[in-house]
Amino acid sequence: MTIRPLLEVTDLSVRAGERILLDRVGFGLDSGERLGLIGESGSGKSLTALSLMGLLPEPLRAGGSITLDGVAGNLVDAGERAWSRLRGDDLAMVFQEPMTALNPLMKVGKQVAEVIALHDRTVGRRERRAVVLDLLASVNLPDPPRIARSYPHELSGGQRQRVLIAIAMANRPRVLICDEPSTALDVTTSAQILELIDTAVREHDTALLFISHDLAVVSQLCERVLVMRGGEIVESGPIRTVFGDPQHPYTRSLLDASQLRPGGSGSGSHESAGEVVFNACPDPLIAVRGLGRTYPGARSSLLRSAEPVRALSEASFDVGAGERFGVVGESGSGKSTLIRMLCALDTPTAGSIRVGGREIVGARERDLRQFRRDVSIVFQDPMGSLDPRMKVGDIVAEPLAGAVGASDRDASDRVAEMLVAVGLEPDMAGRYPHQFSGGQRQRISIARALITAPKILVADEPVSALDVSVRAQVLDLLARLVADYQLTLLLVSHDLAVVRHVCEVVAVMHRGRIVECGPTEEVYERPRDPYTARLIESAPRLVLPDA
Repeated sequence: MTIRPLLEVTDLSVRAGERILLDRVGFGLDSGERLGLIGESGSGKSLTALSLMGLLPEPLRAGGSITLDGVAGNLVDAGERAWSRLRGDDLAMVFQEPMTALNPLMKVGKQVAEVIALHDRTVGRRERRAVVLDLLASVNLPDPPRIARSYPHELSGGQRQRVLIAIAMANRPRVLICDEPSTALDVTTSAQILELIDTAVREHDTALLFISHDLAVVSQLCERVLVMRGGEIVESGPIRTVFGDPQHPYTRSLLDASQLRPGGSGSGSHESAGEVVFNACPDPLIAVRGLGRTYPGARSSLLRSAEPVRALSEASFDVGAGERFGVVGESGSGKSTLIRMLCALDTPTAGSIRVGGREIVGARERDLRQFRRDVSIVFQDPMGSLDPRMKVGDIVAEPLAGAVGASDRDASDRVAEMLVAVGLEPDMAGRYPHQFSGGQRQRISIARALITAPKILVADEPVSALDVSVRAQVLDLLARLVADYQLTLLLVSHDLAVVRHVCEVVAVMHRGRIVECGPTEEVYERPRDPYTARLIESAPRLVLPDA
């Protein structure tokens, strides 16, 4: 007698009109099994997940077969009423971005309670509240009653993702689908979320389909893996076989791209006049001394005064001309606050910032014109920083507006030069941002940042939204451009491997302070601060299970 898997997918296809987006995808999933699904953006991973949940948007159409043990018929042909009964009880999904999956106008506790009420009407309101608090506690959320009273925007990214896991596991589904659940989180929060998912599926013998572009995460969490490219599965098998001896060239390229190589080395720190100056240089391009930023806090009640929030405290460090300086830390560590002040986008409450020998703290805007030409920024989300109504040529040329002696022809020539420099074609200047991939849009952002011939390039999480192979390409591009144009690079990331790949010097931030700074390899190989050691320990590593 043949035992059928809990979930079986056969010849699954997805079409948009005549265009095939998913082609003959097939796999099985047993109770308690953990299956990874990897591939670049556009490979078909998310389309597969949405098909399994009956959530394909119009006008996409699915074909083939999806069967679930104990449920009659082919789910590809099921109507919305049948799918509604399955979602939550049998199938559940955790999405990548919790803010789009949670209702921003509804308190968290009510959203969890709503899922319970939809699938078990025998639970009364009072009992339901107790179940909600138990669920929030089960995903290690602090102070469940407060979390239940909160709106999603009042929680951190990691807390929101925990709420989604609580909702997904509320009715103990037989199959849990996780679509990039930790991609947008910092390394320690990501590790906590992955551990939470692992515990949840083990406790309830839940089958897990885990979608990710991070091969290290998949190797630690899953037993088997499917490799997707162009809507097809190009390789599949046990983790040890596929990652240890990949047969398909695409799998080999993904593995190569996931192993980011270390960068160079730099200088140390010294103590002067009672303060620690990290990475001290004889003639620094950027000199920061005693930098601090305190924000007014919000009142917790009418009877208590607001507590100030210290986002940054006593930061002192140097960055030499041509140096590649990395800043790492978790969300809320002070990285973004530091970068905003270094770019004169926020005013410190204490300290000094000298760039090229000139003080920028307290400088008038008209005195910062040259500074703003010398410092350019590449942001995390290229789609959010590129105007969708403007053509790429106009976007790249925009920083030249008002430049003395810059004619339209000069600007056009400069745009073409910059597009070529970042690996794009000059005729792409006539297209709009939505016509490009995520990696191409980030190249456009880099071209725009470089068009004013800056001295300093600030890259704020420039590859966190990109898949693994595109990430490696963009990082290599940044490193090449920094060398070719003799730039000084400030790279901010929560991904330690990214900083290690590019930067000579790294500063580690925790709770608004620089806790460690020095040559990248020295910090990574011999961390002095316990927080740095914890960050390094939390970073996912490619693991091949024993045979």
